[in-house]
Amino acid sequence: MKTLHLVYFARLREAFGSAGETLATDAATAADLVAELAARGGVWLAELGGGRVFRVAINQDMAQLGDALPDGAEVAIFPPVTGG
Repeated sequence: MKTLHLVYFARLREAFGSAGETLATDAATAADLVAELAARGGVWLAELGGGRVFRVAINQDMAQLGDALPDGAEVAIFPPVTGG
């Protein structure tokens, strides 16, 4: 079991009603984590279950869903953003 520090931004922060949480999990990859969160159902499933676009960063580096999650990592989940 590892401990991850999750951070939610923009519409996800609003939808989940939280800026983040600390989670004890067996998730090995970002995909495993997303699946675990989506399994909560409701807004979690709506936002992370495949219908909406989001990005993941691990320890402030952009990540792919197949990337490994080290113990103690900060994992940010956020919608794509554009500059202007």
